[in-house]
Amino acid sequence: MMDSGTKKRLVLGLISNLISKLASSIIQLVQIPFFLLFWPKALFGEWVIVTAIPNYLGFSNIGFGNAAGNEMTMCEARGDRAGSLRAFQSCWWLIVGVMLVIGAAAASLIWLVPVGRLLNVHLISEIDTRWIVVYLGFSVLLGQLEQLLQSAYRCVGRYPYGSFIKSCMTLAQFAAMLIPVGLGKGPRTTALVYAAANVLGTLILGILVKRDIPWMEFGWKHAHWAEIKRLAPAAFAFIGFPIGNAMNLGGTLQVVGYAVGPTYVVDFMTARTVSRIALQMVQMINGSFEPEFSRSFALKDIGLIRSLHRRSCQIALIIAVVVILAMLVGGPVFLNHWTHGEVPPSRELLSILLLGVMVFSLWSTSSTIMYATNQHQKLAVVYLFATGVTLGITFFAAKWFGLIGVAASLVVSEMVMTTYVLPTSLRIADDTLPAFLASFADYPAQLRPKTLWRRFRKTEQALEG
Repeated sequence: MMDSGTKKRLVLGLISNLISKLASSIIQLVQIPFFLLFWPKALFGEWVIVTAIPNYLGFSNIGFGNAAGNEMTMCEARGDRAGSLRAFQSCWWLIVGVMLVIGAAAASLIWLVPVGRLLNVHLISEIDTRWIVVYLGFSVLLGQLEQLLQSAYRCVGRYPYGSFIKSCMTLAQFAAMLIPVGLGKGPRTTALVYAAANVLGTLILGILVKRDIPWMEFGWKHAHWAEIKRLAPAAFAFIGFPIGNAMNLGGTLQVVGYAVGPTYVVDFMTARTVSRIALQMVQMINGSFEPEFSRSFALKDIGLIRSLHRRSCQIALIIAVVVILAMLVGGPVFLNHWTHGEVPPSRELLSILLLGVMVFSLWSTSSTIMYATNQHQKLAVVYLFATGVTLGITFFAAKWFGLIGVAASLVVSEMVMTTYVLPTSLRIADDTLPAFLASFADYPAQLRPKTLWRRFRKTEQALEG
């Protein structure tokens, strides 16, 4: 069902997303041991708690960047370049306006409340805590414009290039943040350097977009209020995902900090970071297939949508199984060496976290079909409900069962999401559950076990010869 152009874009997308996830994994793997090398464990634990707060500002674009990217891609697929430009400019100025309003309101609130005392941090002063939240909050807000700029590459079929550029910038910004840490500077200076690097990265990305896509004009000539109103339902629905992510990631860490203390925050965050290596690999599939879902939906090619949905879920599960098995075998040993023995490895904790990743791999990949076609309104509500309920359970689980209870509680939201996502995605793809499940046994000839085994034997014989 896929033509050569679609397959080529998917392959390039997978490669670029692999680079992107490798960059994210490098950051996660380097960050913890590097910070622990120069900062006390308790200080790093407080840094993790404080830096989780700016993540809540991630919903400030109200989803217009995501909705605009989907709309621009579908317009380009139909040959409606004017529609793409209209969506781009309309959402650009709306995001700028919302950034200013929410940024000013959040900054004012931060200076009125004792943030450090509320977060139960002691090694980072109150004034430094406030400035860290301001600096990193500004970086999060600015990231919403970066997302819209990347959508420009996505809509013209150059998603892999845009993703590669973003990966390079992300690594450069992270490297810049490590400089003050290595020089012995504190959390406030580290946050300021990271924010400055983000500003520079956004400016560079804007220049590249204008150079590579000349017709993608910056300005307000093509912006229309009617366009904003038309995209509003899908855009506002996107607000649920970053809020849910913030509750799932930052909120969980804060709950653990309140329930059992900052030291356990580092232990849990480290184990979850290792488990999320598998999650990162699965998410690269989602990013590669999303533009193709938008394009095929605009062309009303239901057969291609169904084929893309089946294949993306199949690949995601294969990757999840392989990485999870590897993590189960070598994860605890890796965890011990990675943290220089600072964080005690727990195979039981890691196993439960990996179980959650397995469930996540199915529903998150399946839900891409909803994101890409702006049919995610109810999905956002379900996601918020699942993460909200789980966050409440997590507090008591941490009190009663420690970190094992925290990990087990996170599996709850993943199972709730699966029961909603899979039937909904199958309806969009005009597919049935039996046919969908049967497709998992239908591998491309070059990936079938017998073919892979023959290739392995030929390689082994060649090496022996």
